[in-house]
Amino acid sequence: MSADALADLLADARAGVAFTGAGISTESGIPDFRSPDGLWAREDPRDFSFRRYVASPALREQAWRRRHALWQAPPRPNLGHRALADLEADGHLAGIVTQNVDGLHQDAGSRTVIELHGSTRRVVCIGNAPRAGTPQGCGFAASHTWALARVEAGEADPRCPRCDGIVKTTTVSFGQNLWPGVLEEATALLERADLVLVVGSSLSVEPAASLPRRAQRTGVPLAVVNDEPTPLDDVADVSVRARAGGVLADVAAAVPLRRQASA
Repeated sequence: MSADALADLLADARAGVAFTGAGISTESGIPDFRSPDGLWAREDPRDFSFRRYVASPALREQAWRRRHALWQAPPRPNLGHRALADLEADGHLAGIVTQNVDGLHQDAGSRTVIELHGSTRRVVCIGNAPRAGTPQGCGFAASHTWALARVEAGEADPRCPRCDGIVKTTTVSFGQNLWPGVLEEATALLERADLVLVVGSSLSVEPAASLPRRAQRTGVPLAVVNDEPTPLDDVADVSVRARAGGVLADVAAAVPLRRQASA
């Protein structure tokens, strides 16, 4: 289906929710995970587990080096991020539920962003030996800039200044539980939606992937923009097989014209 049909849906929406995945950020230079050129083609996914992060100082040092290198030339929002921010500002989206951890939706100007899998922009103490995938820190939290400054000062594995516990970004690793309340917050936003727009997600990671399907089963219109097939293409009201940036930019520009025509 064409982007015109998507523009029609969004023009009618007053409380739409965008559900975004890695595909919206690839155009900002951030690799996805599962494509042939994705992160898992170059890295061992097991090295991104919560258990290994806790157990291995070497892996933590590698993770901080990677973060430090990334922030030397930080990625910027692309057309897709900015289009979603514009649609929210124009009253068509109530907010964004994202699987991404890069903070680019906020950089683009989106105000309501629920980060299911945490953020690279925030660090917390997770304790000295957390178990069962649950951080057990002292409550220390800071901006990622605090940790990066420590790395620049020569600390290969920054420790909590309060209790000397392990410090980690709030990104949710394999085997780590979601942060308390975030799934409920996302569910509540989607329950109020009059449109669900899936962008750049393969819908293969649970429990996040079940959220758009749950909304669709209640009769809420569903639209999908992705450059690869998804499990919801067959039940979506609109499915656009393309990269997100150009499509969303065109749609965001077309929506005000649709509203004027129907006024």
